[in-house]
Amino acid sequence: MILYIHGFKSCGRGNKSRALQSYFGDVVAPDLPPSPSKAIHELEKIIQSSEVDLLVGSSLGGYYATYLGQKYDIKAVLINPSTRPFETLKPYIGWQERFCDEDMFEWKEEYIKELFNYDTNNLKKHLFLVLLQTGDEVLDYRIALKKYENQRRIVEYGGNHRFENIEDYLCMIKRFREGNGSHRSV
Repeated sequence: MILYIHGFKSCGRGNKSRALQSYFGDVVAPDLPPSPSKAIHELEKIIQSSEVDLLVGSSLGGYYATYLGQKYDIKAVLINPSTRPFETLKPYIGWQERFCDEDMFEWKEEYIKELFNYDTNNLKKHLFLVLLQTGDEVLDYRIALKKYENQRRIVEYGGNHRFENIEDYLCMIKRFREGNGSHRSV
């Protein structure tokens, strides 16, 4: 089963999760609470109670997928991942509107502090496939390119933070999922 982890101000029923669901079928894409600690707890419950063999995380979800992939030895596809959300999300403290349904939520200072609890350093080799677009208007792709230098990385010229052409990469994601290398320990 694939666990899709959405980004900040998003939800589980966005374009990327729908594309994954349409192609793979076995995709779970929960709407996560704004609190990183609560989000990680919810994701860990899914991992511990299901046969998750691939994480796919976008933006902040990429940060969560990096942490969870390391912790549970699960391969992860990271789409324009956030590498330092405790810095990049600081300006968003206050009330925010979700893109998917316009619901309001409060992003709190304490959530910034919670992000420090999830270590994404000392990456294992070949556990991650990192998909980056140079036209990402939210995050500098070069920071993720450097952080994940020992991982499988694809850099596409242009694009945007939403990575709207995920369909072009579904076959690659399938090969990465099915390939040999690091996988979840039983």
